[in-house]
Amino acid sequence: MPLTDHLAVRLAISLGIGLLIGVERERRKGSGPSRAPAGIRTFAVVSLAGGISLTVGGELLLSVVAICIAGLSIVAYRLKRRDDPGFTTAAALLTALLLGALAVRQPALAAGLAVAVAVLLAARTRLHQFVQQVLTEQELQDALLFAAAALVILPLTPDQPLGPLAVLNLRTLWKLVVIVMSISAAGYIALRALGPRYGLPIVGLASGFVSSAATIGSMGSRAAQETKLMRAAVAGAVLSTVSTIIQMGAVLLVTDRSTLTAMRVPLLLAGAAAVLYGALFTIKTAHHQTQSDEATGRAFNLITAIIFAVTVSAILLASAAVNRWLGSAGLALAAGLAGFVDTHSAAISVASLVATNKIAATEAVLPILIGLTTNTITKAVIAITTGGVRFALQVIPGLLLVIFAAWAGFAAAIL
Repeated sequence: MPLTDHLAVRLAISLGIGLLIGVERERRKGSGPSRAPAGIRTFAVVSLAGGISLTVGGELLLSVVAICIAGLSIVAYRLKRRDDPGFTTAAALLTALLLGALAVRQPALAAGLAVAVAVLLAARTRLHQFVQQVLTEQELQDALLFAAAALVILPLTPDQPLGPLAVLNLRTLWKLVVIVMSISAAGYIALRALGPRYGLPIVGLASGFVSSAATIGSMGSRAAQETKLMRAAVAGAVLSTVSTIIQMGAVLLVTDRSTLTAMRVPLLLAGAAAVLYGALFTIKTAHHQTQSDEATGRAFNLITAIIFAVTVSAILLASAAVNRWLGSAGLALAAGLAGFVDTHSAAISVASLVATNKIAATEAVLPILIGLTTNTITKAVIAITTGGVRFALQVIPGLLLVIFAAWAGFAAAIL
């Protein structure tokens, strides 16, 4: 029987929540006539009262207690006659009451939320400085736009197949938009924190595990906005391919180890090529002095993110049309069509056939490489449409080098 199943333990958690939040509020009380009325004892008692009231009388009694606490807070602040009593402590007091009640039913969730509240209250000065001195007006607008895209529009988009071939899903496509915006925003934050010479390559390598194609799209957008960041954006774009190869090895390891063994030479050569090409531009970026290490422009470009989703939609429609017209012409064709959208899903499908003994591991190498090749075509198209010709002319040779190395490894294995 878990320890938290005991009522006494849950009420103890309620008390602990009040003590945790109360410790932070006690430090903010001040002294003298301006001393705030609520401190560690008040918060501890209020939080415990929330747990007891829910236990004894349910939601009705909890509501009555909440009203009483709110009324007592108003009276206390009026007696203190403070010109600006503030709303934070009153809100924190009510939150402590509710978290104390929540601890009776979901102690782990209540404890986690209490820590988050305490950290938020303790970071008051830093948050105020960040919003007022660090965050610009344009960055604030971008943050609100991203919040609307991720928290408002995304849940409202229909999650069902649409279009003439029933292969388009608006929610999936809008997820791609949000992913591109997220990667671009991460790149922007890295620019602010690390400078352009190191920020974009690091973000490119990390975000490549989410989506290499989306990373190339966001890096292309950054390069189009600020041409002085071209080298860094190219480095980030190519290094995202390193993540593709690493992730490919990981999914094959999980799905079927014999397929990974058969693919080891192509993956090793492709990964080495991606690392070398990405390192070349990273070194150039490190030696290239930009005019300023401060990020300029916007955190992301919504139009570019939408263009990326439209490009993926067009490729997906074309793949589905070819598949319908030609029918099932073998595993290689299916893997190639799937690779236009996601090379890892194609690899997982092929490796699953090996795992179920439907094909040999050596027979899986060719379709996986075809899927990797068609995915490279997708990346090249995205590089052109988002970053322009100059960006594409620097990224595409790296993509070709990687895929050529993979095919060279395949040729060497069969000779």
